[in-house]
Amino acid sequence: MTGLPVYPWRLAPDGLATRRQLRAAGLRPGGQDVVAQVERLRRRRGPLVAFLYRFDLAMPVRPMTPARWAALERANEARRVCPVCRRDAGYVIPASLGMCVPCQTGTEQYAA
Repeated sequence: MTGLPVYPWRLAPDGLATRRQLRAAGLRPGGQDVVAQVERLRRRRGPLVAFLYRFDLAMPVRPMTPARWAALERANEARRVCPVCRRDAGYVIPASLGMCVPCQTGTEQYAA
């Protein structure tokens, strides 16, 4: 038990929101602590839990700066480069494979 108030799914009081609800409103928690949680019971597994934050203490989402856009582009580009053949696969390499599909299957496909 976390010591937080627990509400049934969809029955949280007004003024509290999940991270996704805050994000949809253009807000972020802004360093505030979790004030409550909602739980949705499931049949075969433990309950589904979502943490709630105060809406009035939420802060606006920080805007993307040119440096952040550039860092995001570099990170996405790195996810497309095969660690085995060092080529850009043209798609995000699946983490389950760890390499591009031609390297995984042993077939090389060269452009004519």
